[in-house]
Amino acid sequence: MEIMELAAQLGQAIKADERVAKMNEAQEAYNKDEKIQSLMLEFNTQQIALQEEYKKPELDQKLIEAIEGRLNELVEQITSSPVYLAAVEAQNAMTKLMEEVNAEIEFQITGQRPCSHDCSSCGSDCGHHH
Repeated sequence: MEIMELAAQLGQAIKADERVAKMNEAQEAYNKDEKIQSLMLEFNTQQIALQEEYKKPELDQKLIEAIEGRLNELVEQITSSPVYLAAVEAQNAMTKLMEEVNAEIEFQITGQRPCSHDCSSCGSDCGHHH
């Protein structure tokens, strides 16, 4: 079998994994959540306003602080939303799956498992190969 045929089969197997379905569902819920989308729209608008303010020859520091404060509030509201958190969790699970798949492919090619942690804490004496 050709490498690309095997890659296509692997892609189909990954696509069939429940983590992919959960990620797609979470992303769809995030995209359809009117409150999140409204907050994101305001966030983008506030960012543009802040950029425009920084372009002015004389900066209005109080306005800048107000915009930055509102941006921070919006970030907090967005990132604490259950819909956002579910999307991040689903994306993290998908990322972990892809890392595991890539690690297995690397092992099959090199015979060595990629390091799964930061070896700076062990001085690279753990036997992992980088």
